[in-house]
Amino acid sequence: MTEPAAEPPQPEDSPPPRASEPPQPPKPVRRRRGPGRPRQDEADDGPGTQERIRLAARSEFAARGYDKTSVRGIAKAAGVDPALVHHYFGSKDELFATAIELSMEPALVVPAVLGEGPDGIGERLARYFLGIWENPVTRAPLLAVIRSALTHEAAAKVLRGLVLRHVLERVAADLDVPEPTFRAELAASHMVGIAILRYVVQVEPLASADPEEIVALVAPTLQRYLTED
Repeated sequence: MTEPAAEPPQPEDSPPPRASEPPQPPKPVRRRRGPGRPRQDEADDGPGTQERIRLAARSEFAARGYDKTSVRGIAKAAGVDPALVHHYFGSKDELFATAIELSMEPALVVPAVLGEGPDGIGERLARYFLGIWENPVTRAPLLAVIRSALTHEAAAKVLRGLVLRHVLERVAADLDVPEPTFRAELAASHMVGIAILRYVVQVEPLASADPEEIVALVAPTLQRYLTED
């Protein structure tokens, strides 16, 4: 009987046959960002990110002024990518307005100034305005906007928007008096003039006068602007 042929010998160091490997999933394709859009991980940086950018912007504008402050510098101070600043706040002008609005808080101020009615509104308005200027934290960015408004239209637009549209015009319109916009502008000219002379130019004796003394002298004029026919 014929014996079966023997199998050829295998080398002693030959590796065992490899099991077939499972197919690997395809790598995700990273989509390109459009202009001003952050990566997804940047956009999901957390609810505190916008507030951090606002606070950094207020500090940068207060320290450097409108002209010398850049979005890139604000992003660096906030610890975020510049694209994230644009994503949340748009342009430098819009961020400037948001940063300054932190100091004035018009949504809280208008109801407080209006109070129970027209009686005493001049005094409440004077106290509010001097109060934010007397506070060093809120004074610095307001100094930046006043100084910048004299030479930059963007800063002047922010000042008009906050002082007039967001505060004084809303106060005057609620009082239902003739020519509320004109009256608001008169009140604004009075208060902004005091701010420039007292805090920017520092004219004496106004610069060192007691705030209560200023309130007592200014309140009747503001009251007349906003309430008398």
